Amino acid sequence: MVDFLAENNLCGQAILRIVSRGNAIIAELLRLSEFIPAVFRLKDKSDQQKYGDIICDFSYFKGPEYYESKLEAKPELQDLDEEFRENNIEILTRFYLAFESVHKYVVDLIRYLDDLNEGVYIQQTLETVLLNEDGKQLLCEALYLYGVMLLVIDQKMEGEVRERMLVSYYRYSAARSSADSNLDDICKLLRSTGYSSHPGAKRPPNYPESYFQRVPISPTFISMVIGRLRSDDIYNQVSAYPLPEHRSTALATQAAMLCVCLYFTPSILHTQQAKMREIVDKYFPDNWVISIYMGITVNLMEAWEPYKAAKTALNYTLDTANIKEQAGRYAASVESLRPQVQQLLKEGFLREEIILDNIPKLLNCLRDCNVAIRWLMLHTAESAYDPNNKRLRQIKDQVINDSKYNPKILFQLLLDTAQFEFILKEMFKQMLAEKQLKWESYKKEGSERMMELAEVFSGVKPLTRVEKNENLQAWFREISKQIESLNYEDSTAAGRKTVQLIQALVEVQEFHQLESNLQVCQFLADTRKFLHQMIRTINIKEEVLITMQIVGDLSYAWQIIDSFTSIMQESIRANPFMVTKLRATFLKLASALDLPLLRINQVNSPDLLSVSQFYSGELVAYVRKVLQIIPESMFTSLAKIIKLQIHDIMEVPTRLDKDKLKDYAQLSARYEVAKLTHAISVFTEGILMMKTTLVGIIKVDPKQLLEDGIRKALVKRVAYALHKGLIFNPKAKPSELMPKLKEMAATMDGFYRSFEYIQDYVSIYGLKIWQEEVSRIINYNVEQECNSFLRTKIQDWQSVYQSTHIPIPKYPSVDESATFIGRLCREILRITDPKTTCYIDQLNTWYDMRTHQEVTNNRLFSEIQDTLGTFGLNGLDRLLCFMIVKELQNFLTVLQKNILKDKAVVDIFKALLSAVNPVKGIVANASKVYVNAVAKTQKIWPAYLEAIMKVGQMQILRQQIANELNYSCKFDSKHLAAALDNLNKSLLSDIEAHYQDPSLPYPKEDNTLLYEITAYLEAAGIQNPLNKVSRVYVKSSFDIIPVIILLDVFYEWKIYAYKALGIWIYC
Repeated sequence: MVDFLAENNLCGQAILRIVSRGNAIIAELLRLSEFIPAVFRLKDKSDQQKYGDIICDFSYFKGPEYYESKLEAKPELQDLDEEFRENNIEILTRFYLAFESVHKYVVDLIRYLDDLNEGVYIQQTLETVLLNEDGKQLLCEALYLYGVMLLVIDQKMEGEVRERMLVSYYRYSAARSSADSNLDDICKLLRSTGYSSHPGAKRPPNYPESYFQRVPISPTFISMVIGRLRSDDIYNQVSAYPLPEHRSTALATQAAMLCVCLYFTPSILHTQQAKMREIVDKYFPDNWVISIYMGITVNLMEAWEPYKAAKTALNYTLDTANIKEQAGRYAASVESLRPQVQQLLKEGFLREEIILDNIPKLLNCLRDCNVAIRWLMLHTAESAYDPNNKRLRQIKDQVINDSKYNPKILFQLLLDTAQFEFILKEMFKQMLAEKQLKWESYKKEGSERMMELAEVFSGVKPLTRVEKNENLQAWFREISKQIESLNYEDSTAAGRKTVQLIQALVEVQEFHQLESNLQVCQFLADTRKFLHQMIRTINIKEEVLITMQIVGDLSYAWQIIDSFTSIMQESIRANPFMVTKLRATFLKLASALDLPLLRINQVNSPDLLSVSQFYSGELVAYVRKVLQIIPESMFTSLAKIIKLQIHDIMEVPTRLDKDKLKDYAQLSARYEVAKLTHAISVFTEGILMMKTTLVGIIKVDPKQLLEDGIRKALVKRVAYALHKGLIFNPKAKPSELMPKLKEMAATMDGFYRSFEYIQDYVSIYGLKIWQEEVSRIINYNVEQECNSFLRTKIQDWQSVYQSTHIPIPKYPSVDESATFIGRLCREILRITDPKTTCYIDQLNTWYDMRTHQEVTNNRLFSEIQDTLGTFGLNGLDRLLCFMIVKELQNFLTVLQKNILKDKAVVDIFKALLSAVNPVKGIVANASKVYVNAVAKTQKIWPAYLEAIMKVGQMQILRQQIANELNYSCKFDSKHLAAALDNLNKSLLSDIEAHYQDPSLPYPKEDNTLLYEITAYLEAAGIQNPLNKVSRVYVKSSFDIIPVIILLDVFYEWKIYAYKALGIWIYC
């Protein structure tokens, strides 16, 4: 018969593909749950006020015309709606495709069942597939995974949020109009259930069974699947757990599947007492907290509360006496297992011969450890008990008391078990790899010993006091041939024959009185030893590794392991070398990846890589989280070192009098610095002892982990310092700007010096890391600040500066600015406001127009350079560019509303235009023409003046920034400055030559040279902001140049002397 999973078995391949897709869908749902746009939750009042009219739940479908007409009535709402669409359509599409795949999954499963019933697959029916071992597993998994999908969606994505996202996708996407769109069905399946995952939230009636029945599935199929799960050991796990008290652990995966599948037929849970009693007796006699998928825990007492039959059946398990008995059993188990495992882990104890002689005992120890850890971790997990449920709290307290639960002891047992398991696996893998080689070696040695003895009894080879004996000579030769004939491939026959040969060698020694000759006895003993070794070696089987893999499963702890993070970190802080043991624990946790990847791998699905990357990435992120305590502890020590160096230890002068040497010694302070520095080195050594490890498909390099951890700790501290240090009080007089910049510069210098100090002790490139991370922090904050000027925002997951491993923190805004860079920029604009200050170009200084006191000067930009460096000045320049464009857009909006829509004003400008034409000539009666035009248009100028003054102010600031950048570049990197200047002049010369003679070369459109060199020139300050073009478009048939001319004439009379500002307006 063809294997059910063979590539040419269409029936098997079809269901395997469905199950494989199910695991991939769950991974995608879990991945997307971390990226739900916060705006769809509508938690903040500001979000509700701003987006309340454009984000709707399913009530939208009752009257879409009403909602759309509300939008159409307000142009500003339409504009906001369009902006919202542009910013969110990509992520909405991704969510919709995930939701669609859930619906498609169940539709494909129903179609497969229909095909089975209709005989599409030759000689295959639902019954025959369920009789096949693989078929039975896959059909059960198919239903179970659909249930898990629905539960994951409801737990990770609130019903209201789902509805809002689906409605937004419906409104913004063209998919609704396509013929094959099944948006209606998806909305029916995923509409809100009323369930909330928040503690204390009331469970909706008939939940989740009504949710599970939204897409009807064949009751016969559900009944047969539940029948199989109730009666069979579908994964043959019991063989790995021979002890009867371990049966519930052996069947734990199947029990989780059964719990999910029972929601498809709630009548069993409600009324079928006998079936529920059977289920509880088989699967839940000693446990009531289960993991249904990748660590998602469910407490059956809470889950089965609404179901009469299920609740009654579970009463015995939840009986106080039973809980006490189970908890006491595991308390005793932990107490006895800890010394056992610690003994096995002693240096040199686990040797090859010990392992080969004690495989059953070692496996039993592993089983007992893993079963105890599993029960205690699940039944004491915080997430499994609702703190608002009194009965659940009582049960949890009883479990903790009766099991003498101590999280530190349990964690230590987990560490030791993982280490023991890891060592045993590695040694067993090595023995398996060398198995045949060693067996052949022992066989050869045994055969050669027999041949040597045959030669001894032949009388040819002299051996003290051994007489010639032809019978023994022939017998030993025959034994040698028998040993030589043993076949490695037929292990059973070889093992049986080897035992007979050992017995024969014992008998020959007794019957022929060979004991008197010690040398002959030694030869016989050696041969027996080699034959014994052959038996041991032939018994090294892969089944032992498989059993270890099954027994060592830690997938149930995928989420609850996080509750042990603080204990792990405290252990590392106390002993950094603990990291080596943690490595084994992380590898044990990585075994959880086998569960979702098995079917995906079997079908060779392209989803394998993305699913592997997701789960591996989650685990590596957890590893980073745990080990982050090392960089954090290093920075704590570093802060103390810097404090000692700055405040306590005096700087030793180049020349020092001998009698003052003792004063400068400061031995206690220097000892403290040395002690703290040594602690930093020990932390570094601890993490580096964790060898390069493959976690899932991601290679974890400890040196890279350390560097990333240091970067993360640095980013966290610097970002917080910048956020707190650059908050200004606009009412303060004088301005807080300069004092805060000086204070911030000192703080940044402290960070820089500490990094400089640490780099040699932790083997990192301090300056490189400092520059990369500080530039990333500033550029990210500039990007976030500029988002307020952009229609299409750059989200965190799109940003080139944001990172998942080394995230830049986001802080709530304290004023109209989103970040510290915005606050700094607006404070500079406030104190240099042209309404209250006057800028003197020759002095590069701003003066107060009322008091004539100096407000600030170009030293301000040097201070910013000292605080934020080149990146900060560059970021300010970029932000000012956005502000300039915004001001011009505001002006053009005012122009269109107040001027271009006023026919009388437009006529005045048209008359002015005709009067001043031709422009090369002299205007006849100029004073009358201009005075008349100015007098009639006087009311429209203040708004224009304000906009143009702001633009001028920002252009002056940009000039100062360029000057400071250019000065510091020439001072710090004169060769770079010279090279850039020469290259810039050469390029401009070539471009000018091309325009004079088009046959000469010019950079093509795909050549990025001009764009790349611009970034360098701006960073070096080799630019003139006044020559930079700001492109602002206005739709108008009217030429607005006369407006600008008239403004210049009007304000020339008012003695406002403004130079050309380099702003070109394209109409």
